[in-house]
Amino acid sequence: MKCLRKFKSKLEIKSHWLILMTGLYFVFVLNCSFWNFILNNLKITDFSTLFFAISLPVFILAPLYILFNLLLVPYAAKPLLMFFILISSATNYFMYALGMHIDLDMVRNVFETSVRETTDLISFSCLTWVFMTGIIPATLIAITKINYQPWKKEMSGRLARICVALLIAVGLTAVSYKEYVSFWRNNREVRKIINTINYTYSTVRYFQSQYREDREFKQIDQNASLVPFEDPAFTVLIIIIGETARANNFSLYGYEKETNPLLKNQDIVRFNEVTSCGTSTAVSVPCMFSHLKRDDFDVANAKYEGSLLDIMQTAEYRVLYRGNNDGCKGICDRVEVQEMKRINNPKYYGGKYCHDEALLDGLPEILAEIKQDTVIVLHMIGSHGPAYRERYPDRFKKFTPTCDTSNIQNCTREEIVNTYDNTILYTDYIVSSAIDMLKKHPEYESGLIYLSDHGESLGENNVYLHGFPYKLAPIEQKRIPMILWMSKTMQKWDYVEYDCMKKESNRNAYSHDNLFHSILGLLEIKSYTYDEEYDVFQSCRTKKLPF
Repeated sequence: MKCLRKFKSKLEIKSHWLILMTGLYFVFVLNCSFWNFILNNLKITDFSTLFFAISLPVFILAPLYILFNLLLVPYAAKPLLMFFILISSATNYFMYALGMHIDLDMVRNVFETSVRETTDLISFSCLTWVFMTGIIPATLIAITKINYQPWKKEMSGRLARICVALLIAVGLTAVSYKEYVSFWRNNREVRKIINTINYTYSTVRYFQSQYREDREFKQIDQNASLVPFEDPAFTVLIIIIGETARANNFSLYGYEKETNPLLKNQDIVRFNEVTSCGTSTAVSVPCMFSHLKRDDFDVANAKYEGSLLDIMQTAEYRVLYRGNNDGCKGICDRVEVQEMKRINNPKYYGGKYCHDEALLDGLPEILAEIKQDTVIVLHMIGSHGPAYRERYPDRFKKFTPTCDTSNIQNCTREEIVNTYDNTILYTDYIVSSAIDMLKKHPEYESGLIYLSDHGESLGENNVYLHGFPYKLAPIEQKRIPMILWMSKTMQKWDYVEYDCMKKESNRNAYSHDNLFHSILGLLEIKSYTYDEEYDVFQSCRTKKLPF
């Protein structure tokens, strides 16, 4: 203890040097992803671009230097600086190692994800990285004495330094104006990888969107009603929400590996080109169940409005949500819910998560006791990364070698893809099994729709997982599978030509925008929110809807 006190007494630094050195540390050490992007994308062809490249560190330093001059005051300086260093160290790792970009939706994912999903991202390399670049420097700051000048002199000095920083930043921008404009215009994603600035700005925006006003919940159509064709059967529809399944790895979509051996033998409709509403569950799930189109949808507003499930329940359908994901993102808040993690059947337990077979457990009994028109939503954990290996039982480990760790960036591409493909193979089994269960009840007007919430990157261009800003996201994160199965009874009494559906599904492009309106039409629910233009069944009906 005596040695430690002696060591601490020797660690002193003047406030203005601390601010400058901290700014430089953030620029050069905690911005690996930014500098990696510059090295790979900036081509120096003349003196102008060379000067632009040299000026970039100063341009990035200036706003940080100004921010720290404003924030790092006595008593608050150490905790604030330690906080920013630790957070920036973690974001630096995820951006550099997994190719993540940080924007409003990524911040939303952080605040709305579960502890289980968060711990999946924590690996030995992550902890080592954060320890070396975050914990050690934060500890040094904690034990270092910061020397401040008298208040007036400290403030006047800071004001002068802020002015100098602004002048330098403006001067550099003026000298290299054309290069800066061209660079930011052609590389809009860069602002999402400039560390500290990206997550600070996005976090402020997130809380603004969450608390911008006091709003009350409203149902979107309290007059929705069932206006059915005349038929003798109960309607039973199963909607399966896939998780992180991309169409590229479904053999139904031409993938070279046989990942859909069961579904290929089912009489299904495979929708060829389907895109998701978002690249994360927090956005895509409420969006696909919203009456609003993607361009009009605001996820911050969604929690204050009813969803498709509410409308179905208003129309006197029994609506049952069975979840094996971490939350329904608000869509199931007012309907009957069964969460697999609460039931926690040891038969299906696979580490921190239940395998998706838990969703099928008890489903035959539910189907056998149908007493009214019913919709059952099964929300899968599916192919959620990075712990792909935990998503399927050992008997589905068909494609090898596999990546049996969450630290996927240290696995080979072959191992990552094989493990992911095994999750798709398991999804094939889950969806096909649900279809088989419905087949045992020909007395029902039954059908099944499967579609994923978003896709996944598996290392293409050094990008992993999902959650990329939508406009910049690779197609792997947006192109999703969508599958339909209809019983003969449903085809007959809903007046849908199944062969026509198969032809139309190959020839047209679709999106999450189609789900809401297609299901309303299929379930014969009259609502002012229904738009027949987005109903995938409309062009193949032999009889008009009775409303």
